[in-house]
Amino acid sequence: MTPVLTAIACLIVVTLGYSGLCVASPFGNCRRCRGMGHQLTTDRKGRMKRGKDCRRCHATGKRIRTGRWLYNRWARIYRAGTDTPGASR
Repeated sequence: MTPVLTAIACLIVVTLGYSGLCVASPFGNCRRCRGMGHQLTTDRKGRMKRGKDCRRCHATGKRIRTGRWLYNRWARIYRAGTDTPGASR
């Protein structure tokens, strides 16, 4: 196989793998707090204790993956564009 076909095949495998990950697990760990939901601090004796809540994930420890966010945005726009007003479902 030529290098171009190999690169295309690798891109397809990576894309399908990431799509499968977004379907199976749409939420990942927050990058700032690493999934804990808060920072760790130390007291005066050097012992670890819970710090402030994470402002990025609002103390949930989770974030929506980029691929899932893009899919949700696409689906919302598609539904808004194809939905006919007054039609019963």
